[in-house]
Amino acid sequence: MKRTFLKFTLAACALAAAGVASAQTALPPGYKAEYRMSLVLGTAFPWGKGGEIWANLVRERTQGRINIKLYPGTSLVAGDQTREFPAIRQGVIDLAVGSTINWSPQVKQLNLFSMPFLMPDHAALDALTQGAVGQQIFQAIDRAGALPLAWGENGTREISNSKKPIHTPADLKGMKIRVVGSPLFLDTFTALGANPTQMSWADAQPALASGAVDGQENPLSIFTAAKLHTVGQKHLTLWGYVADPLIFVVNKDVWKSWTPADQAIVRQAAIDAGKQQIAIARKGVVEADQPLLKEIGALGVTVTKLTPAEREAFVKATRPVYDKWKKQIGSDLVDAAEKAIAARK
Repeated sequence: MKRTFLKFTLAACALAAAGVASAQTALPPGYKAEYRMSLVLGTAFPWGKGGEIWANLVRERTQGRINIKLYPGTSLVAGDQTREFPAIRQGVIDLAVGSTINWSPQVKQLNLFSMPFLMPDHAALDALTQGAVGQQIFQAIDRAGALPLAWGENGTREISNSKKPIHTPADLKGMKIRVVGSPLFLDTFTALGANPTQMSWADAQPALASGAVDGQENPLSIFTAAKLHTVGQKHLTLWGYVADPLIFVVNKDVWKSWTPADQAIVRQAAIDAGKQQIAIARKGVVEADQPLLKEIGALGVTVTKLTPAEREAFVKATRPVYDKWKKQIGSDLVDAAEKAIAARK
């Protein structure tokens, strides 16, 4: 009986190995058996979900010729989000769904989306990403060494803390706020009187739990998925100071290795996944009754929405930062963005 079972097992292994070898030899020349996609957040978040949708669509539509594995937590660069874009150029990363914030040190034009209080609503963000400004941004990314295919979305970044409701810039004075590795974010929170503390997302939650930092700023979907109410974040202020679009990109050498037909499939899959990701990121926020806010309030979190006058005080306080960075990003690009937003429907 044991000998028969052993023969069966060996035969099954041989068949499996032959199947793998057959699948690999069936790949077009230059194709990899597996491609690596970098993500900051996993599939519990809209960010990671967008990457998963893209990978699944590509696998299905190429009939398995292009197989993508997800690497959340920017694990391919040891969790350092600011090293992600160079790693894409170098070929350490094959594909990514990345943040304009994290890639802004290498592509200065991406700082546009982090300009404080530039985009007052989702329509303003759409006016930029879906118009001529978005095309200029894509051209800048292309020149910097990666191929952009589609826009996604992380969401509008709101601020939370463990101390008190935030209504005015004075309420932020001295408060330790975790921020991403962007000089523009450091300038913005310094101008507001806060003490911005730069750290990766992997380090942020333990820091919040221990009280090493008082607060953070992120989209509402991250607040809920990461359960930030459990790490002391009992006060949430809706101020809509920055929107955070995501970009679906591919390493250029990887792109060139694919047939034109597969390139078209990957591009369209990115566009389709981006649309789905945007819908997921905005779920519960754009509806009139904003069910996501009700869900957050039910967790014992005090939700504060700034009045127009209160918001204007933050706009005024950060205006010097806005003017400084307008020059660094490029006045022509920022002017074009302001005009596109003014003309939005």
